[in-house]
Amino acid sequence: MISACILIRTERGRFDEVVDRMKQFKETKNVMAVLGRYDVVVDIEIPDYETLGSTVMKMGKIGGVVFTETLPEMKI
Repeated sequence: MISACILIRTERGRFDEVVDRMKQFKETKNVMAVLGRYDVVVDIEIPDYETLGSTVMKMGKIGGVVFTETLPEMKI
């Protein structure tokens, strides 16, 4: 299983809508509203990198999402 954080910048005034949509993904474990450069952080668990890529692409196409940045967990 791969864990990752998706950092999301939203369009002005669409923050709540984006948070609600991110909660609907089955891969989502937690959604956090944050202050700073990004508006939303989504923690996900995914079985493989192919699924990670397709899930992040779907998240990025949701209305109100300006851009995303993905931080996959690094095993040490």
